[in-house]
Amino acid sequence: MRKPFFPVGLNLDGRPCVVIGAADDREAIEKEAALREAGAQVRRIYDPSALRDEELAESFFVISTPQDTELSAHLRELADRHRFLLCCIDQPRYGFVAMAAIAKAGPVRVAISTAGLAPRISKALKNALQRVMDAKFARFVELLAERREVTRAAHPNPNESSVRRQSMIEAARGFRADVRFEYPEWFEHGER
Repeated sequence: MRKPFFPVGLNLDGRPCVVIGAADDREAIEKEAALREAGAQVRRIYDPSALRDEELAESFFVISTPQDTELSAHLRELADRHRFLLCCIDQPRYGFVAMAAIAKAGPVRVAISTAGLAPRISKALKNALQRVMDAKFARFVELLAERREVTRAAHPNPNESSVRRQSMIEAARGFRADVRFEYPEWFEHGER
């Protein structure tokens, strides 16, 4: 079994990022959109064969979607030399970053990773979370954030941190999330 990856969120606001993938590549399109949503300065390279090494030299993060081992190995060499983060989709041995399935609502992001071992499970978990993380949930989080700012303004002193904390605990009281899993028959019957 592969070791689990260390989960982390990246602040990409204003950072130069590159997405490598064909114009009609759904994965590349989605990754480009996600990077732009995070505020990254994104350059798209549609034809990997036209890639010039210097195009990546100042990058902070590079995502490559073609599952081409020669390209991925070359990108890894460049990443080591120029010190950028690299994700080679479905080829984790070449990169430093594995993409997580992400459920989102407003500013909330829940990332799910199986270290690439069971992507269907990541997708199922993401879809289940996405269904419940609806507009009502996003509004609830937004109102909690507003309450937090009001509480901070009313209790600005560092020695009032317990008052601020208790106020937010009370504001979230009553929020509950339930999780339940169902498994396939072959698993329930102990088959391999």
